[in-house]
Amino acid sequence: MYEPIRTKSVHTTVAAPGGDFPHRSREEELDIQLAGHLAALLAVTDELRAVAGTPELDTAAAELAAQVARLRGGHAPVRSTVADALHEPHVIALHQRAHALAGRALVVAASRADTAAAILAARRMEFHADATEPVAA
Repeated sequence: MYEPIRTKSVHTTVAAPGGDFPHRSREEELDIQLAGHLAALLAVTDELRAVAGTPELDTAAAELAAQVARLRGGHAPVRSTVADALHEPHVIALHQRAHALAGRALVVAASRADTAAAILAARRMEFHADATEPVAA
């Protein structure tokens, strides 16, 4: 009444060991994710440096670049060379974006127990949170 199945099950071929795609460990995946968040934070930091270059932003950019290079096996990150004239609301939005990126980096750094990256991300979060608060008279 029913015709027998003539092909192998899809489930056995998917679960077969020794596939043709590379496998990464959880730690490698977290390294890639953390490097991406820190590189994005570095890009926003470079934008802020172009607008209001302060020694603290210069130091932060150097620390972020060092962490990204460490996580990427010594490959230096691509740096932004933004020189546009930005107005105040845009600067506040950049600080808010940097705060969010630093928060994401902190979560991943804590997940992979990377103390140096976690401390750096927490310091950046604090800096950008302070930068978005209104100045008290």
